[in-house]
Amino acid sequence: MDPVRYDVQDRIAVITVANPPVNALSHAVRAGLWDAMARFGDDDAADIAVILGDGRLFIGGADISEFGKPPVDPWLPEVVNRIEACAKPVVAAIHGTALGGGLEVALGCHYRLAVPGTKLGLPEVSLGILPGAGGTQRTPRLVGLAAAAKMITGGVPVSAETALEMGLIDRLGEGDVRAAGRAYAEDLLAQGAGPRPTGARDVAGADLSDLRADLERKARGQVAPLTALDAVEAAARLPFEEGLAEERRLFRHLMDTPQRAGLIHAFFAERAVSKLPGIADVAPRDVADVAVIGGGTMGSGIATSALLAGLRVTLVERDGDAAEKARATVAKNLDTAETRGKLDAASRAAMSFDAVTDYAALSDADLAIEAVFESMEVKREVFGRLDAVMKPGAILATNTSYLDVDTIAAATSRPADVIGLHFFSPAHIMKLLEVVVADATAPEVIATAFALAKRMGKIAVRAGVCDGFIGNRILSHYRTAADHMVLDGASPYQIDRAIRGFGFAMGPYQVSDLAGLDIGYATRQRKAADAHPRDRVPTFADALYHAGRLGQKSGAGYYDYSEDRKGREDPEAARLIAEARTGERSFTDAEIVRRYMAAMINEAARVVEDGIAARPLDVDVVFLHGYGFPRHRGGPMHWADAQGLDRILADIRAFAEDDDHFWRPAPLLERLVAEGADFASLNRKADT
Repeated sequence: MDPVRYDVQDRIAVITVANPPVNALSHAVRAGLWDAMARFGDDDAADIAVILGDGRLFIGGADISEFGKPPVDPWLPEVVNRIEACAKPVVAAIHGTALGGGLEVALGCHYRLAVPGTKLGLPEVSLGILPGAGGTQRTPRLVGLAAAAKMITGGVPVSAETALEMGLIDRLGEGDVRAAGRAYAEDLLAQGAGPRPTGARDVAGADLSDLRADLERKARGQVAPLTALDAVEAAARLPFEEGLAEERRLFRHLMDTPQRAGLIHAFFAERAVSKLPGIADVAPRDVADVAVIGGGTMGSGIATSALLAGLRVTLVERDGDAAEKARATVAKNLDTAETRGKLDAASRAAMSFDAVTDYAALSDADLAIEAVFESMEVKREVFGRLDAVMKPGAILATNTSYLDVDTIAAATSRPADVIGLHFFSPAHIMKLLEVVVADATAPEVIATAFALAKRMGKIAVRAGVCDGFIGNRILSHYRTAADHMVLDGASPYQIDRAIRGFGFAMGPYQVSDLAGLDIGYATRQRKAADAHPRDRVPTFADALYHAGRLGQKSGAGYYDYSEDRKGREDPEAARLIAEARTGERSFTDAEIVRRYMAAMINEAARVVEDGIAARPLDVDVVFLHGYGFPRHRGGPMHWADAQGLDRILADIRAFAEDDDHFWRPAPLLERLVAEGADFASLNRKADT
């Protein structure tokens, strides 16, 4: 079937893009549009054309399979320009979504209609580029410079109703998009309307200095948003053709940046992470009723997330007061979701939620998620009780952050139905879900976990069983590297600044204050029992804890929060830290980042080699969505490849000259360097 169809009825040519599943602008589609416009131009039986998309949307944007490849004629800017230059009027009839190049095709048309429920946007900055087919030049001519700049630099789509108010579209249609598009075309013919090139419109200048300052503050090293702003501003100061040339110049500049490569890698990794060979053809079990055990911050967040996904939820707490508190916490979470427009009143009224104290209420649940205190004894007791009351075929999941899922499963008579679902706090907001597969976990249970994650709007990553799974195991290692630098003389404040400078939203000691030093204390005590004689213990963390400095919750931790919610450096914390130091050397910010990242990459290599993460890209997705790794760097494994694994290995060997106990090169890292290979090669191997 041709990816672009052309038919004429009653003087109206209908040009239909049919390239399932998302009508991507592949070379065949671009060529088809080019030929269709030529045919329309020469067709004496057609006075107006309507361009629309077949299936569930208009045009989804560029064909991702062509990313990173040289453009093939006709390339998209030429196609859009040809549509705009047509001597007869052209209408875009839009439904579903029109994103990126799809919206740019619509901008090249002379008139635009969209049906309710449509999303229109130019999200290219999320891929490290900018709209390159006239989007930065045509959008300001329709909606004004300020609105266009906000839309393009933010990359957030707008609704059809908002698009109409802005002037991005001309009419809001109803019902079937083909019928609505034809009706609009008939009205235009009756009015004698002719071509109306967007590029021929004027655009007024506007002061975008506030937006530029805001982007500079929030971008944290990202170049695409500010470069996109430069392109939009060019629409006001240059003639249209020169503006297109400037847009193309800036687009090519961004295409050559490492950030574009990092963001494209992140885009593909997020789509690859759920493609597991072991469950490709496995049907998930049905899940409609979910039980949550424990109503603390994590349990209430999990319950909220399940409710927002349309699941029925029963939460179990130890007594009536705790159950009532959990009920109030969930209600507060839902209030916030409703205020932010993520939940409407009708959907909330239809929710089914109860907080109880009796496990017998879970007899009909399809899935139970345990979120109680991080104690093996407590969790095994909970799983024994769940095993006794839940129906055959029900799935028993633990939200443990560190503990052995195999040991937990052994407390039941159904280990094949046990799995780890490690949510990240706050669970109703954070997108990452580590799916921890135990030795006996059945394939359909794994498939169900991934299906549940998708329904809850999470990004699921398969993880094996070990202390900390993927993320927390690696975190423990690079956090140790940071603590060693503090013991040797670095300030935690300098370390936080250096890590923020790398692109993280927060440094490790700010994160500790946010989580609470009481949480960290329990983890340190657990690890101390298994410590190696050569392990270096950061006693300053315990000193802060014993001084009552628990972080933000107590008003002081590493930072003082008494007058500033963001925290300020604290002389008393600095004094306690100085008393625990074993050295007085200084570190540059660059060396801090090198040590921090080398420790991260080294342990990540072990995690991959041990099979805890199936592929390096799984590590990247975990850190992008669970640990604040700067997205424009693609994830730690992609970043390591970009730096050169030989350089990272050389750093580790140099650091080992002072501490060969902690700085032991991962065998996988050594092997890849010796072979001249990289982590990306392991991703490709896993795909074959």
